[in-house]
Amino acid sequence: MTHLNNIDSKKSFSVTMRIFMLFTFLSVFPVFSQKEKPQNYRRFDEKLVHFGFMLGANTSNFNVILKPDAYSTYGLKSLVAKSSIGGQVGIVSTLKLGTPVVRLRLIPTLSFQERVMTYNFEDLDPMAEGDRVNIERINSTNIDLPLMFQFRTLRVNNFAAYALLGAQYSVDLQSQEDASQDFNDPFLKIRQHDYQGQVGVGIELFAPFFKFGMEVKYSHGFVNSFVPENTFIANPIDKMYNRAWWFSIIFEG
Repeated sequence: MTHLNNIDSKKSFSVTMRIFMLFTFLSVFPVFSQKEKPQNYRRFDEKLVHFGFMLGANTSNFNVILKPDAYSTYGLKSLVAKSSIGGQVGIVSTLKLGTPVVRLRLIPTLSFQERVMTYNFEDLDPMAEGDRVNIERINSTNIDLPLMFQFRTLRVNNFAAYALLGAQYSVDLQSQEDASQDFNDPFLKIRQHDYQGQVGVGIELFAPFFKFGMEVKYSHGFVNSFVPENTFIANPIDKMYNRAWWFSIIFEG
């Protein structure tokens, strides 16, 4: 029976989220239990536009949907889509929308991603000792343009928290969508252009002359990024959607 196994990525996300939630709790609890203190960078919220930079890491993967006959027709017993660690760097631009608690944020980003697809085919050779395994690595170097609405709490001393909601357009500079296929050693093709929805949360800490933030975001593709071809690794797949978790630190002045 065909199945898609993402247990490793789910475990990784679960551990990461627990650490992030614990860190956030340890940061927030002392802040709200303290008396009011002098605010750092008091004029930050008076500015209309802020600029800064972002550094971070990501774990990217595919949401893979197999064809109903993936096993009966193509002998695919399982397909494991495994996430890998990547990184990103970007330039931050934030626009205040009339009130300090609602902002519009654009972060042109250069990101690096890798996904590993492990196929487990039934081997029809009666002399074979086990199943036939095939591993495909898909690397991407993306230019990402995420446009997000930022909904921020009011400052408490030198702390604030926020939620993010928006979308992202991505161009994969390493895409082989139009490359000639090698049918002796086939590779998976994904589309060069992608559109993704994003949600996230973050915290901000105000220093005397700049603001430091940490955030986590989740993105999932709106459109099918899979390019179908007549190869043994592409035939069992119906659709593939990009998805990723983004962990970033942000400095704004």
